[in-house]
Amino acid sequence: MEKLKIGVIFGGMSTEHDVSIVSGSSVLNNLNGEKYEILPIYIDINGFYYKYIGNIKELAKLHVGDGIENIEKIENPITYLKKCDVIFPVLHGLYGEDGTIQGLLELLKIKYVGCNVLASSVAMDKAYAKIIFDKAGLKQAKYVYIYKKNNKDYEYIDKEFNVETLDINNISKKISNILKMPVFVKPSNSGSSVGIKKANNENELKSAIEYAGEYDKKIVIEEEIKGREVECAVLGNRDVIASCVGEIKSAENFYTFDAKYNNAESKTIIPAEIDKEISDEIRTSAIKAFKAIDGKGLSRVDFFIGNDGKVYINEINTMPGFTQISMYPKLFEAEGLEYSQLLDKLIELAYVNE
Repeated sequence: MEKLKIGVIFGGMSTEHDVSIVSGSSVLNNLNGEKYEILPIYIDINGFYYKYIGNIKELAKLHVGDGIENIEKIENPITYLKKCDVIFPVLHGLYGEDGTIQGLLELLKIKYVGCNVLASSVAMDKAYAKIIFDKAGLKQAKYVYIYKKNNKDYEYIDKEFNVETLDINNISKKISNILKMPVFVKPSNSGSSVGIKKANNENELKSAIEYAGEYDKKIVIEEEIKGREVECAVLGNRDVIASCVGEIKSAENFYTFDAKYNNAESKTIIPAEIDKEISDEIRTSAIKAFKAIDGKGLSRVDFFIGNDGKVYINEINTMPGFTQISMYPKLFEAEGLEYSQLLDKLIELAYVNE
């Protein structure tokens, strides 16, 4: 029987390029070589496509920040992609998790793992994901979002999409009157906690807005939820299952990029030590959020359990980390689904729409 050709794309042009390399190497090393012909495809930070021609097992040694060797440039990426039966785009952030590569694969009529164009783009945009979560009745932190118009002015956008143009001083003052400090300021289209700052007062808010604006013109500001950070993995198309709930114990004030990938003191607890009633609510809400964005294949949904005992959705990630320490594969491993079996299921789901 002829093996399925599985193209695994990793790297990419986003700020999460280095994480994607490690995620991609983990996927490549856990795919069943007896079932699949595996084609490792690396995209460099400038968007050029390469074949990885080294030993796949060598990739398992890579850490976040390591470069890729043993690569050969692909002169015609479209022709090369068309060789694949299924593409597994292990790309995080912009130009990978935001619907762009999904759109390319749709145009080429190539099946691929994960969410479609709409779900990917909506989930990537924190502001619009929040609007959909509001519509779905999912509880979340009080928030506003703004748009960086130029180097001097910002647009405040209210819930009826009315727009008011203000400078940094006035928009910070307006936000301070709407939200309670402290707040978190985030680029709307970014991931792995890149570009995020916590602001405890109006001056810190100005600085955080300017910092987030370096990563995206659209900026989300939300009130802090004091409590516990938990995550739930979902798997399926329309018939969706949710994993157990895992808890994050960040070594830092909040789960920054360094806390995730460089600080050994950050820990995950699987399953989280929470009441069954809370766990069931989180799992139900995770599936609801996934279906609300019209998700397919997989996502990881992040929540807070507030000190008030309530569950708040934080965000949804349509191509979560796939490193050996990443929460998504570890959550399903706790359910008895080994990493390689999980990959088999995701490839199977790429073939069906039910």
